[in-house]
This record gives sequence, structure tokens and C-alpha cells, in this order.
Amino acid sequence: MSAERVCTLDELEVNKAFRVVLDGTAIVVVKDSAGDVHAIGDTCTHGDISLAEGFVEDDAIECWAHGSTFSLRTGKPQNLPAYEPVPVFVVNVDADGVVSIDPHEIVSV
Repeated sequence: MSAERVCTLDELEVNKAFRVVLDGTAIVVVKDSAGDVHAIGDTCTHGDISLAEGFVEDDAIECWAHGSTFSLRTGKPQNLPAYEPVPVFVVNVDADGVVSIDPHEIVSV
């Protein structure tokens, strides 16, 4: 499978979660304050809650329901109650600013 176009850099707001579903996989895409784009699994590992509805601060996204935060870079939870990581996907940004993700190419889990 190959990477799928999800948006452009201009369509991403800084520190704002953007949810996409690729081949049945829900993914949160975030452009951080440094301009780096991250893609992680959308479902909190503590409960069946969409992380896209949470809050982004620095390099983490917080689940609005129970307060667990997950690293945008590693997918690892930074506090309880979550203790399992979410998957992190490879993000490609081409010269024209098009953001593509392959939902089958996971960097870490």
C-alpha cells in the first residue's frame, strides 16, 4: 500500500488536531508549533475515545475524557490512566506542502 494524500500544510492549524480515516484506520494529524507534522492513532488506549477531540500542547495530545496525554513523536502515554501507546505513522510532506500518510506504515507502537 502507498501513502494517501490527507491535506496540505496550509490546511493544518498549529496545535489543532485533524482527524482522517485511511483504509479504516482513524488517525490524528497535528502540525506542532515548530511546523513538524505528526500522525498518531486516534483512539485513546485507556478508553474508546477520539484523541482528535482532545487538546494539543507542546509535543503531546491530551485525551479529553480522562486526561492521559500521548507523545506526538512516540505515541507513548505520559501519564495515567493510559499505559499503552498509540501507533505513530510515517508522515510525508512533499515540496508542494502536500501531506501524505500510509496507514500501514507504522513507526512505533
